Amino acid sequence: MREEVLTALLPEPIRLDLYLTRSLDMTRSAAARLIEEGRVEVNGRPAAKNRKVGEGERVTVFIPDPKPCAALAEEIPLDILYEDDCLLVVNKPKGMVVHPAPGHAGGTLVNALLAHCGDSLSGIGGVQRPGILHRIDKDTSGLLMVAKTDQAHQSLAAQIKAHSFTREYEAVVHGQVKADEGRVEAPIGRHPQKRKQMAVTDRNSKPALTHYAVVARYPAAGGGFAHLRLRLETGRTHQIRVHMAYIGHPVAGDPLYGPKKSAPGLEGQCLHAKRVGFVHPKTGEYMEFDSPLPAYFTAFVHRIGG
Repeated sequence: MREEVLTALLPEPIRLDLYLTRSLDMTRSAAARLIEEGRVEVNGRPAAKNRKVGEGERVTVFIPDPKPCAALAEEIPLDILYEDDCLLVVNKPKGMVVHPAPGHAGGTLVNALLAHCGDSLSGIGGVQRPGILHRIDKDTSGLLMVAKTDQAHQSLAAQIKAHSFTREYEAVVHGQVKADEGRVEAPIGRHPQKRKQMAVTDRNSKPALTHYAVVARYPAAGGGFAHLRLRLETGRTHQIRVHMAYIGHPVAGDPLYGPKKSAPGLEGQCLHAKRVGFVHPKTGEYMEFDSPLPAYFTAFVHRIGG
């Protein structure tokens, strides 16, 4: 069991479950489960999830050790760009789910990693997500970091939290993007009505910042498209997809946030995690990896570019 001791530094009191989601980067349901199991104390006493936490209060969280992973190892080919005894960088294809979930018990990246790495994966991610530091959506292709040791996981997670972890994407979006570059700074939380979607909202949200730059414009194709390079400073669920839709330029082919009629020739969003950069947990060396644009992406660009 791992013990986390936090001292609340808050401008105003907030619910305990919400405080845990923000402080420990866990889902609200996971925070609620820990509280219901009596694993969270405020000032040395068990507390309810709706208890308000205020300035200077001491919150202790007893996080249980991860259970043996229920996912099965599957011999699925992996496109690995780099690997050592601490971590690996893998290029995920479009259509592959990152970790097992209802409806996707097998064929995931985790299933493939279990076959490739055996027991050499960090357990911090929990039963269903061994080694997983961050994830990308099923129909987003590109680079993912995987931690083999808990020490590597903690180091890389700290870099992500401090916004010093480089994550660059490329996407094709709808519309004629006027500015050559810009930023979208808008908080993201669960959509108030559509539970499978995220949205820009001030309710139960987290700060989110996306930078973008135009690579090319295709004004003649279907109302106009633009090829963008995007850099994340935060890593919220569906962040790029939500932010681009928020400014009126949804990602081409996006079934959740884009037009009902998908872009011709696309199945899912035209979004690729192209570059990651980080400080190696053991050597202290800065490393950066780049993934070429996949065939579905370049084929779509050629189609709209004539």
